[in-house]
Amino acid sequence: MNNELVPQPSWWKRNWKWVVPVGGCLTVIILFIVFVGSLIWGAASLIGDSQPAEYAMELINKDEDMIRLLGTPIEKDGMVQGNVNWSNGDKSANLTIPVSGPEGKGTLYVNARGKGEEWIYDRIEVLIGDEEAIDLLEENSDWE
Repeated sequence: MNNELVPQPSWWKRNWKWVVPVGGCLTVIILFIVFVGSLIWGAASLIGDSQPAEYAMELINKDEDMIRLLGTPIEKDGMVQGNVNWSNGDKSANLTIPVSGPEGKGTLYVNARGKGEEWIYDRIEVLIGDEEAIDLLEENSDWE
């Protein structure tokens, strides 16, 4: 009788039959999640960098009441939600922008429409907590 130990195969040789399919599936799942995440991030960036969003952020940073309530600088605080549509020269925007400053947080609402290069703003309001919405278009009508 031979008492020599039989050498055990390597880890890879023992486990490749389940490592390859599981590793392949996990790779596909991770790539899919990265792809979807990049689409969402890209769309949110396009909406957040649109002209209505930039104009509203300019107004909120120049408004004395907003500076008093939120502090300065007032910046976007999260992902911009909403939509910006262009169709046959007509365009519209309906945005919800979370904002914050050193003194507090709020939500900026923007509704705009336009034709060509020009935008007409129907609503630019800020809601801070449970307070009444502050209309930035009314307060800054002399800027337009």
